[in-house]
Amino acid sequence: MKPKTPIYLDYAATTPVDADVAKAMASCLTKEGNFANPASRAHFFGWQAEAAVEKARGQLASLLNADPRSLVWTSGATESNNLALKGLAFAQQGIEGRGKHIITSAIEHKAVLDPCAYLEKNGFEVTYLAPQKSGVVTLAQVKEAMREDTIVVALMHVNNELGAINPIADIAAYCRSRNVFLHVDAAQSVGKLPVDVKALGAHTLSLSAHKFYGPKGMGALYVQRDPQVDLSAQIHGGGHQRGMRSGTLATHQIVGLGLAAEIAQKQLFQDMAHAKQLRTALLAGLEALTEVTRNGDDASAIDAIVNLSFAGVDGETLLTALRDLAVSTGSACTSASVEPSYVLSALGVSPTLAHASLRFSFGRYTTVADVEYAAQKIVATVTTLRARR
Repeated sequence: MKPKTPIYLDYAATTPVDADVAKAMASCLTKEGNFANPASRAHFFGWQAEAAVEKARGQLASLLNADPRSLVWTSGATESNNLALKGLAFAQQGIEGRGKHIITSAIEHKAVLDPCAYLEKNGFEVTYLAPQKSGVVTLAQVKEAMREDTIVVALMHVNNELGAINPIADIAAYCRSRNVFLHVDAAQSVGKLPVDVKALGAHTLSLSAHKFYGPKGMGALYVQRDPQVDLSAQIHGGGHQRGMRSGTLATHQIVGLGLAAEIAQKQLFQDMAHAKQLRTALLAGLEALTEVTRNGDDASAIDAIVNLSFAGVDGETLLTALRDLAVSTGSACTSASVEPSYVLSALGVSPTLAHASLRFSFGRYTTVADVEYAAQKIVATVTTLRARR
């Protein structure tokens, strides 16, 4: 039986909110529910809201194996990345003997690359590492780029276009040996892989709720407490969250993130096994096609993201022809661009082939039937388009 179309295969861009999460959030919005300001500590309603926020803090801390006090609520990974990178860099300015050199990679999300560009305009120097063909940045590359004046290394845990997994624990151990801070963008790994901040060793780590079935506009930043990592605040006004991020806390958003984290922890290995099954089904269904290249590789990538190039077709034409499949040509944050993916370009993929590339990303609600239908549709469409050359 044909699955209901259109079929959503863009879970790396965002995920639907879990139904139980939506119900929990709704209960915090009306006068009958837990609507109060968590900072209103003079009455019952405020205490109730604060208790809900602290419960969510514990739920997320459990998922990350973190001290609950190490979590700062933000609007998402973009804000978390900005707070971490600018906060770490500017906090070092007043410390004698500290440098102004930052290391990152050329295929980070724009939420890291743009803050790095901002810091370059403000007196810092940034080294952009070229990834391996797999999309991985190695410990050897970080060691080679490290200087006496390096203060921060910023690398993502999982690449949003390739699914490539960086060896964060090894890089973190080296950074600590050099007294250099490591910031990790974990937007694409939390809820898809085990993310243990103590095992990884990052000083700061960012995440977004909407990547693991929580609400959009909600995220968090892990900031190591022992020893304390100092950040220069980027939002001022009231001194909330120990002065690191001012602003009234959105109880309903935080409750949603917390419950999504609890569900993710319970279902993590089930979700991982499901993603592997889906990836296997997709690639098996596409075996009938020749000249299909996987960008990145199985050995160093999560199963939930598959990036493929289809030689002999135009990517936009292919995307238009696949109207009943919700897939993307790369990051949702750069989807309006007509330029080839900067991530694929950094891997050495030609502009022509990069333009003929699609990212498929699976999630909890994707079925094997969905993926098998998608593969059949792609085979038929690519075959037709190639025949017109």
